[in-house]
Amino acid sequence: MDDQLLIADRPFPSRLVLGTGGFPRMETLAAAVRASGTGMVTVALRRIDPAMRGSLVDTLDDCGVALLPNTAGCFTARDAVLTAQLAREAFETDWIKLEVIGDERTLLPDAPELLLAAEQLVADGFTVLPYTTDDPVLARRLQDVGCAAVMPLGSPIGSGQGILNPYNIALIVEQATVPVVLDAGVGTASDAALAMELGCDAVLCASAISRAHDPVAMARAIRAGVEGGRLARLAGRIPRRTYAQASTPHEGRPELDPDSVPAQ
Repeated sequence: MDDQLLIADRPFPSRLVLGTGGFPRMETLAAAVRASGTGMVTVALRRIDPAMRGSLVDTLDDCGVALLPNTAGCFTARDAVLTAQLAREAFETDWIKLEVIGDERTLLPDAPELLLAAEQLVADGFTVLPYTTDDPVLARRLQDVGCAAVMPLGSPIGSGQGILNPYNIALIVEQATVPVVLDAGVGTASDAALAMELGCDAVLCASAISRAHDPVAMARAIRAGVEGGRLARLAGRIPRRTYAQASTPHEGRPELDPDSVPAQ
């Protein structure tokens, strides 16, 4: 079955996107990338020098994955747009994961600044994937201005609380005309599976893997969660019911009237 993830008509071999922050060693990162099966990883421009060999960029090149620069750490549309332009020059890509943070403690997005930055970057020819809240109206506005995907949070970045409002995620999926990538809040494989069962097209994981006791094993587990959730979504779950419904039909069952049973 051809079930590739497509973003802006570009195919990816996996529905799991990996964040590269927080890994204790470069060797662990490389092993986790390979175990995850991902085809795309995010990198923060401020964390690396793209020209420096023997660096994060070399490690990811060796893994054969596409780089998705992000604007992590930006609090205004102006800073995010400038960071995206620097990333385009450094990595020679028009793809950008757009982050505009509105609060240092929760790291929740600043909706007005996010929308403003998205409009400017799309107009400048970028392929924009914005990290957003789980607000269906904001998600629709972002796709309407030309974003290539929307990336709603399940819960705050690094919280590991999973999907706090599955109803909103389902609404975003229902109205989406671009891929929906669940971003932030995943704590373990079952959270990723739930995102896919709700109809998300992909899941982005960072802390859940990099901060796990065994990052490589967790990368393998979340990969299985994504794949299992996708299969379940396509298979179609049964309706939820208030009361039990027997799986065996009543027709044809034997008559067990005590009066008709001969005495022993």
